[in-house]
Amino acid sequence: MIANYGFSATLTARPGMGDQLVDLLLTGLNEGSPGASEYCLVYLVSRSASDPDVVHVAEGWTSEEDHHRVFAGKTAQAIVAQIDPLLANDSQYTDYVPVRGKSAL
Repeated sequence: MIANYGFSATLTARPGMGDQLVDLLLTGLNEGSPGASEYCLVYLVSRSASDPDVVHVAEGWTSEEDHHRVFAGKTAQAIVAQIDPLLANDSQYTDYVPVRGKSAL
């Protein structure tokens, strides 16, 4: 499959809550969660090397429609609801259209 839609997000946790944010985001890979969906081709959670409370997420999806449909589900909405209280400020998102690359996750 080819990723035809993607985005990156930068999330800043409240001071000292970076570990909790990472742990919660990684539940997105659990069975039945958005990152485990057949439509999600890339789900990468990373941390800033200089600030452990800054977390980056990169996702690649088969289509924008598939992404929106999966994230409208109960599991995704439950994860999103748990993320908000951990954040120090609004997350920054950048949508993109993948051109070419490699993922050997």
